[in-house]
Amino acid sequence: MLFIIWIIVGGILGWLASMVMKTDAEQGMILNVVVGIVGAFLGGWLLSPLFGTGTINSNDFSISSLLVSFLGAIILLAIVNLLRRGRAR
Repeated sequence: MLFIIWIIVGGILGWLASMVMKTDAEQGMILNVVVGIVGAFLGGWLLSPLFGTGTINSNDFSISSLLVSFLGAIILLAIVNLLRRGRAR
């Protein structure tokens, strides 16, 4: 059951990050889930020590962990945009 919640929350965070980075029209539902989950890993690796919280991948569904996971998804999309287009939006 936790895996399903993890996918749903990752999808929502990936979708919100794609809206912020204006890549929503280029991505589908599956890619939003991937961006949300991989972004949570990236946020946990980069931002979690700075904020002193976990991420959705560590079964921590607090507001701070959702924020760290969301920021990680935004960072991931910015990196993808840099590699694909040569600039961030």
